[in-house]
This record gives sequence, C-alpha cells and structure tokens, in this order.
Amino acid sequence: MGKFYITTTTPYVNADPHIGFALEIIRADVLARMHKALGDEVFFNTGTDEHGQKIYQRALEAGKDPKSYCDEYAIKFQGLKTGLNLSYSNFIRTTDEHHLTAAQEFWKLCEAKGDIYKKVYKIKYCVGCELEKTDSELTNGNCPLHPNQDLENIEEENYFFKFSNYQQRLLDLYESQPDFVIPEFRQNEMKTFVKGGLQDFSISRLKTKMPWGVNVPGDDKQIIYVWFDALINYISALGWPEDQKKFAEFWPGTQVCGKDNLRQQTAMWQAMLMSAGLPTSKQVFVGGFLTSGGQKISKSLGNVINPIEWAEKYGTDALRYFLLAEVSVFEDSDVTVERFEEAYQNNLANGIGNLAARVATMAEKINLKVPEQRLGIREAVINKLKAFRFDEALKFIWDDVKTADTLINQREVWKLTGEEQEFVLADLVRIIRQIAADLVPFMPETSEKLMISFGNEVIKRGGNLFQRIEK
Repeated sequence: MGKFYITTTTPYVNADPHIGFALEIIRADVLARMHKALGDEVFFNTGTDEHGQKIYQRALEAGKDPKSYCDEYAIKFQGLKTGLNLSYSNFIRTTDEHHLTAAQEFWKLCEAKGDIYKKVYKIKYCVGCELEKTDSELTNGNCPLHPNQDLENIEEENYFFKFSNYQQRLLDLYESQPDFVIPEFRQNEMKTFVKGGLQDFSISRLKTKMPWGVNVPGDDKQIIYVWFDALINYISALGWPEDQKKFAEFWPGTQVCGKDNLRQQTAMWQAMLMSAGLPTSKQVFVGGFLTSGGQKISKSLGNVINPIEWAEKYGTDALRYFLLAEVSVFEDSDVTVERFEEAYQNNLANGIGNLAARVATMAEKINLKVPEQRLGIREAVINKLKAFRFDEALKFIWDDVKTADTLINQREVWKLTGEEQEFVLADLVRIIRQIAADLVPFMPETSEKLMISFGNEVIKRGGNLFQRIEK
C-alpha cells in the first residue's frame, strides 16, 4: 500500500459552483475513494482560486473588499463537501497565508534559475480566461470561451517567464510518459502546441492597475499573475516548501481538469516545476465540457446548472451516477433534466432500486440466511478507474444488475419454494453484495444502504433506494 495524491483545479470564486466543476470534483472523489478502499493513504486536494482581475472587478462591482467577497464564495464551494458527499482531505484557498509565502518562494526559485525577466509588452487580454490571446485564438475578435466579454488591450512593463526555454523538455516529458495526459488525443494536442514554438508569458501585473494578488518578491510595484500563483496550490497544499517530508511522500500527484485548462496544467505548470527544480506532475486527466442544447455550460454565458439543487431533489448518489455513467469521459456531453430523469428512472429506480427491493422482500419473507462475506472492489472495476473510464466501470457493475434481474425473471423466483428458492435467492444476495462493494467509490450512500440490507447473515428490507419519478 502506498500514498496517493489527487487534486482538482481551483475554480474562481466569481460565481456559485456549477455542474461542470461538480463533474470534475466527483471524478476526483471516485479515484480518491477507490485508492482509500485499496488501503492507500490518500491526500485529496481541492479549493478556490481567489486572486486576479476577474475577482477584483466582481468585488468592486459588489461594493465589497476583495477578501470579504472571496470569503462569501469560498463557503459555497466548501459546502460541496456535504452537498456532493465528497471525501477531500484538504481545502486550500489561494488567499491562505501559507500559500502566499509558497508562491513567493516558488517565484524565487524560477528567478534564481534565470527564467524570469522584465519587459514592456502589448497584448489582448481576456479577463474571463485571465489569459493573453493571440489573433489566431479569437473568433470575430472575441475569445470563443467568453464571447460576450470585450478583450482588454494591455500595455505595461511586467515580469515574464521563459516558457520558450522548455520546449524540448516538455516534448521529452510527453515522449517518456505516453500516458502523462489522458486521453491520448489531448496529449497529442499538447505535443502539436509545444512543437509549434512556445512564447514566454507574463507572470505579473502592475499593482497600481490591479492590486489584488500576491506581491512579487523584491518589487512592491508588481503582483504575481493569477495563473502563476494559482498553479502553485498543488504543492503548497502539501506544506511545500517547509514540509519537505510530506511533499516527498505525496508528490508527484494526479490532476483532474477540464479541457479549458489543458495548456495551463500540462505545459505551463510543468515548465514552471522544471524551472523550480521540482518533479513534474504524475498524470493529468482531462475531461470535456458539459453543454446544454449544444452550447457550453459556463458562468459567462449564464446557462449554468446548480448541482446542489439536483442533488437535493433527486439525491446525491443519483447525481453522482448520472455524471459518472451518462456523461462522456473525454468528449463534450449535453446535460439536460430530461436525460437525467431518464437515466434515473431506467437505471436507478427501475434498475438497482427495484432489484434490491424485490430480493430483500423475498429473502425476508422466508427468513433467508446467507453467510457473511468480505468483499472488495473487483479488479475489473479498479482497472477501468485507473484508466479514468468511470462510465465503463459503472456499465460493468450494471451488467450485474441486469444479470440479477434476468435470473429473477427467468427462474420466476417468487414462485419457487424450499431449498430451490433459498439457493437462487442466496445467489442473488451474493451478486448484490458484490455490487455494493463495487459501488463504494461511485455511490457511497447506496453502497452503505445495500450492505445494511444484504451484508449481514440475515437479510432484511431497507427503505427504497430510489423513488420512481411520477410524471
């Protein structure tokens, strides 16, 4: 048994949590729970990104101090732990005092390497992305991810990071670790991007224009650019640079992100780590966007879905199931209430819920006893999860649900009597016990309820797992 570190990205606190981030953090939670079930010591990190122009502008618009504004939204993101039944062990805020110190220490290492310099420059800047944009990245003069926001034209003297120094080292990283970025086609995208040549990027802002951020070491007129600062949370969360023991034990870690974070997580951050003389990340899993009616779900477009509302209405495990089983792992997926309710009705209420109710009712009626078993997650499920195939892992489990249903109907178990009925029902109980064990990472509440009903020698009915949706 070893140590396992997994982290999500840190979302901006400029709006309430939406379903796209819920998808990201639930996927990370499944991987964390799986490793914990295997006996690993798990460090699961998430948190909030609280610096930058976007946050500063929102705070001013709300007539609030930026830190007070961030405090209000950080509480909402912390609330996901209960609302989505998450098992994270650390919640970092980039306004935490330790993180501020770590960001400055990281800067000093890159500066000592000779990778930070100052120059005057002009750029087109998307506040929504908090990134510079070249003309080739624009659609009709706007950022395609934030088409409703005007670009800002910036001309000032800032510090730059020598990204261009790391072209070959990044290509070597991708070559030596073919599964560094999952899925493979995203890694190929990054190879193409890096082969095209890397441009040094700005890593500071003038304090007079944008005062909300981490101070640049040795220059009180500049603050550290939000992306440079935020990425460092992945190691500051481990106590770096002071706690070298913990850092050495858990780093490098696995990162979960959406495709809009691809460049930052798999190239910029890795080059920064190389510059600071630290190991690169272990692996980066990249998911697609969630869409609604073919349009990306995003805060800037105003078409977000509140995951907590769905969890409160249908149950947390129902939401987790849908996002893990019915949403494409690597490609964009359309999310609608209709799709959600169809999956709920077919696979939860009429699927595993109905199976558990039928078997428990028949077993309790004859006071069935089945010797207790110690079961773990099956290797096939574990292997699917290690490949980030959440959907295929759940399909494998649901094949057992279908197998059990078929067995009930073909043998007409309700008509059987005596030892024959006991024998078939005992078989069904063992199938359900294995389903419960396999569901531990995905649907922890459902797994626990199944074990309460079927895990002991005497089988007893529990409450309905999933109520049918009445139209």
